[in-house]
Amino acid sequence: MNGFYLVLIAALVLTICYRYYGAFMAAKVLALDPNRPTPAVVHEDGHDYVPTNKWVTFGHHFAAIAGAGPLVGPVLAAQFGYLPGTIWLLIGACIGGAVHDMIILFASIRHDGKSIAEIAKAEIGKSAGLAAALAVIFILVITMAGMGIAVANALFNSPWGAFTVGATIPIALFIGIYMRYLRPGCVGEASFIGVALVIAAVFGGAWIQHSAWAPFFTLTRSQLDILLPLYGFVAAALPVWLLLAPRDYLSTYMKIGTIAALALGIIIVQPQIQMPAITPFISGGGPVVPGPVWPFVCITVACGAISGFHSVIATGTTPKMITNESEILPIGFGAMLAESFIGLMALIAATSLVPADYFAINSTPAAFAKLGMVVEELPWLSQMVGEDVAGRPGGAVSLAVGMAHIFAKIPGLENFMSFLYHFAIMFEALFILTIIDAGTRVGRYLLQEVGGMIYKPLGDVHWTPGIVFTSALISFAWGYLIFGGSISSIWPLFGLSNQLLASMTLTIGTTVLLRMGKAKYLWVTLVPLSFMLVTALTAGFYNIFEFYLPKGQMLLAGSSAVMMILIVFVIIDAVKVWFNMKPGKAAEETL
Repeated sequence: MNGFYLVLIAALVLTICYRYYGAFMAAKVLALDPNRPTPAVVHEDGHDYVPTNKWVTFGHHFAAIAGAGPLVGPVLAAQFGYLPGTIWLLIGACIGGAVHDMIILFASIRHDGKSIAEIAKAEIGKSAGLAAALAVIFILVITMAGMGIAVANALFNSPWGAFTVGATIPIALFIGIYMRYLRPGCVGEASFIGVALVIAAVFGGAWIQHSAWAPFFTLTRSQLDILLPLYGFVAAALPVWLLLAPRDYLSTYMKIGTIAALALGIIIVQPQIQMPAITPFISGGGPVVPGPVWPFVCITVACGAISGFHSVIATGTTPKMITNESEILPIGFGAMLAESFIGLMALIAATSLVPADYFAINSTPAAFAKLGMVVEELPWLSQMVGEDVAGRPGGAVSLAVGMAHIFAKIPGLENFMSFLYHFAIMFEALFILTIIDAGTRVGRYLLQEVGGMIYKPLGDVHWTPGIVFTSALISFAWGYLIFGGSISSIWPLFGLSNQLLASMTLTIGTTVLLRMGKAKYLWVTLVPLSFMLVTALTAGFYNIFEFYLPKGQMLLAGSSAVMMILIVFVIIDAVKVWFNMKPGKAAEETL
């Protein structure tokens, strides 16, 4: 199978989906109103509610939702072969993920930019709102821990990556001040300066890598485990315009640029997909993903097809920045399709490796030895990138090797494989950090909402002590998990929680449509809801009874059970509301 054909198929499917299904959602299902004031305009406060340029908002939203999921998930799912992941990335994103993101962003804007928990409270009931808040806080902690581990694994002992990623923070602060005070409204000018500085940081990291300064930027895993939560705390506490929005916006140029370059590289090189369409591991027992292809291809691919975590961003920072409801289509629907395309590019890069080499990278040495496979190009690849890449599971390293392998086949780049590999590692770390800062900030919002029920001042989003306390609390919670966690233990729990949360979000979306008198369009949410709920619950029972309990992992088993109970509780409450709702009830009552 030629990788070029997969790129072509993905581009066509996603473009058609946006052009027709996205337009249908905007015009018919949601009936977006460009003349209706948005929360950012009505409640502008210069801190959280900030009317923002459409493309800056798109950049922030895309950067925040497209973290490790579309990079790591499809790479891990490649264990089943290239076909299951490809099918789920395209169908899942078009039918499920894009609808999920668009409808919950719409609902949040119609609820004054409130969180998913507050929307659940308004649409379903108080108990559902509390259960939703607890579920979202739970998944945020798990997600941030998983993302943090992926970043730490990518950056430790890598002075190039540490310098470049670290440099993006002061660059973002400068650009934030530049756009707000020095040159207000000059987005294009600020973008040019910011992108130039980020590119300079990339080459600066290459110089640092081989200079006497390298030891100062060579961080251990323990040091990164401390620095990452500290960064999350700062990003959550500072005004959104100062760090989070400009950093995510600038990172988007790097993300889209690199993925576009990868797609172009695949078109030029036309690499052969080495992994078979389906492997013997579709029945389970694989060294990368332990379960069978269904339901585990869905919870492993996760964010690249549909992600409950996206609802946290779509009801957190993004609705407080959008200036016009018409922006919901490109930002809510379009960003999800772009993420799906990224997931497919990652899948192609990983499956272009020889299968034995892929498994040698993504398995522990002991697990790989049991497979009876013999590596082919791996010793040469390790020599070319300047690092031993065997036995480094988690997806990030195999993706970076695959990307570098493709780029190095382009005429003129043959001798730059080490540069390309480290660039890919840095690119992945940038990708992931943007989900950490946005996710931690949204966690702060939720903790303030829930905390306000116990101590009223905590619920005031403008009370500085409350902002600092909740930012520190959410950062400490996920930072603590990083110390004892691994990608193999965190990712299945993240995937399960993520897909369960997506089921809850689609349930809320269904309720919103009923409130709007749009019962004839319920199929747009009920179809993906039904599939995702069955898939997630099946995966949950697999995790608990097949993997966690036999290994004595009681905390992981208990966490899975609690998440399942919370989500099912919200869905049952919602179904009761559906059957008790009066036909044709006006949307204006809640929206």
